Amino acid sequence: MSNSAINFQELLDRVDNDRQLLYELFSIFKDEFPGNLARLRDAVTRGELKEIAKLSHTFKGTLGNLAAAQAMNSAAHLEQAARIGQAAQLSAAFADFERDANSTLTELETYMAEARPA
Repeated sequence: MSNSAINFQELLDRVDNDRQLLYELFSIFKDEFPGNLARLRDAVTRGELKEIAKLSHTFKGTLGNLAAAQAMNSAAHLEQAARIGQAAQLSAAFADFERDANSTLTELETYMAEARPA
């Protein structure tokens, strides 16, 4: 799927086709995502550049590990805007990130059913 938020085959390759491990990774992300997103949203609202950069950097790594390239790139853009002090761009960059991250989460829900160990 070229419009896919996650490269599922790449993920399977990374974990040597260990669906139990993949399911665990998905579960951790799904559990932590809402709270981390809320913290990032609050930091953007308050214009806390260091916190935005830190949280976006964490999301960037996590999403990269999940082979979610678009959301990872959106997190990188938000991180960069915060690091160089582009306050005017933060709301738009966050909106892009939130959209892409939510698409990733939606796909994760589908893939979790496929990756659930037998």
